[in-house]
Amino acid sequence: MIITGDDPEYIVFVKARLRDQFLMTDLGPLRYFLGIEVSSISDDFYISQEKYIQDLLARAALGDERTVETPMKLNVKLQPTDGDPLFDPTRYRHLVGSLVYLAVTRPDISYHVHILSQFVSAPTTVHYSHLLRVLRYLRGTITRRLFFPRSSSLQLQCYSDATWASDLSDRRSLSAYCVFLGGSLIAWKTKKQTAVSRSSVEAELRAMVLLTAEVTWLR
Repeated sequence: MIITGDDPEYIVFVKARLRDQFLMTDLGPLRYFLGIEVSSISDDFYISQEKYIQDLLARAALGDERTVETPMKLNVKLQPTDGDPLFDPTRYRHLVGSLVYLAVTRPDISYHVHILSQFVSAPTTVHYSHLLRVLRYLRGTITRRLFFPRSSSLQLQCYSDATWASDLSDRRSLSAYCVFLGGSLIAWKTKKQTAVSRSSVEAELRAMVLLTAEVTWLR
């Protein structure tokens, strides 16, 4: 359980009441929770999953120490029929599932995880090779963290984008957005659109609609 707030005295009161009712241990300031590491410097906060990535790379058992600069090559269009089916898709599914949780603090892999997760039902050797590339990218960028400055303003800044008819199997586009609260990245998503857009403008508008709904909820 994480207890947070801007009133230290009330936090102490809440913990005392909980201790009266339940057997509990106070672990002190937040440092590590469900694979997420939290650190603070001069009241600024950093969130990362470095240890989680280390454990993930150990489970993946990559046969080399190579790293790459990008999670996926530019303009890659993966299809269900690419390559030969994997004899045992369990490993692929396990690694992709771990990447989905890792995207909680690594928005730079959000798009690529979205692409790879579309093939968990029937992954192929080609899909698996692209998955290994994402892992090699993480190995080279393992220390990257999300930064949350204490002095950040409360103004929302939002960005959206879309790819037009990027899925070759159904010609649907992808919507993507990110939302900043001052200088802090607080929300992001990559999602396939529910209908086929007949132009790039329509695809962009659908992405803006998705972002507008998110901003409305945040406000």
